Amino acid sequence: MAIHTDQTSPQDPVDRPARPARPALPARPVPTDVAGLAREFTDPLWRIPVRLNPVEVALLRTEPLRRLHFVAHAGASTLTTLQSYSRLEHSLGVLALVAHFRPEDELLRVAALVHDIGHLPLSHTAEGLGGLDHHAIGARLLRAEPIRPVLAGHGIDAEAVAAVLDGQVPSPLTGRSGPGSGPGSGPGSGPGSGLLNLDHLDSYVRSGRAAGRLDLDPGLLSARLDLHDSAVSTDRETAAALVALVRAEALLHTSWDNVGPVSVVRRLTGRLLGTAPLTPARLARLTDPELWSAFDSCAATRAESRRIRYEPHRLAVTVGPAPADGPGWGFSLRKIYSSAPLVEGKRIEQTAPELATELAALQQLPTDFHLRWT
Repeated sequence: MAIHTDQTSPQDPVDRPARPARPALPARPVPTDVAGLAREFTDPLWRIPVRLNPVEVALLRTEPLRRLHFVAHAGASTLTTLQSYSRLEHSLGVLALVAHFRPEDELLRVAALVHDIGHLPLSHTAEGLGGLDHHAIGARLLRAEPIRPVLAGHGIDAEAVAAVLDGQVPSPLTGRSGPGSGPGSGPGSGPGSGLLNLDHLDSYVRSGRAAGRLDLDPGLLSARLDLHDSAVSTDRETAAALVALVRAEALLHTSWDNVGPVSVVRRLTGRLLGTAPLTPARLARLTDPELWSAFDSCAATRAESRRIRYEPHRLAVTVGPAPADGPGWGFSLRKIYSSAPLVEGKRIEQTAPELATELAALQQLPTDFHLRWT
């Protein structure tokens, strides 16, 4: 048997010519890239391809939009559910819906993309603490650097975007037909007319997918929807499916999975504001990881912060106010969302009263709770 003592195989002569170097090719971004590199974004839920306008690409590269990638849309309930998608994913989903229904409306598209920039860490979880309101914060960010200069550089007036977001003009983002369009109209009150808007539509459907309760294919669902007087309209069968998602979301909000972690994180956040050198304004601009880091760095919040993350099963939640002399604490939900789609362009009370009754019943769900560690 011949033994080769060198490192060269008989089939691989030393004098083989070197292969020509291949030209360096850039790695291509995927269609769901959220940094604006692909220029065409395809929302993974709705599967709607969106050709990003230059101003949308520029906005996606600003700090207020990038920050939303690190803020959970479902807030503290991400601790006890699989609803882990971000505010940025939701914002891009709303943009996809606007691009589907109003592709040439540049102002509405921009409003869809920036509508959530004022959200606090963990979204609605800490809303109201320290006087913080995400609508007011978003309005300030819209009028400041870097958002306002980006908009101005593309010929868009920040005040015009603000008018869309606060309901001064008809908008399917808010479900309002203009100022004073219905009871409860105004910033922060949800759709003034009680009708389903594109913002809440994406929330209900995206949450339904994460919870495994979405029976309709979103790609087919969008083909069954239309906009009528700034509200989402559909056929009776699809309206029933949407009402089921609205009901399921309300039940989630009043469940242990949401009430438990949200109440604890609100307590921790209030304690953090009271004991740490952290102003409400600074708190408002933290990301979720930064908020957890702040909890871990504060002696007053460190232990309970770890407990809600690693032992949430030890949290007991019961319906009703907390007893005055017992252990634990009380918590109240601010509101129950129950916006309704139109059916063939008419209010659901006229066309499908049984569905309207289902939605009305949601207002009877409990909103006061008593919590304690076991």
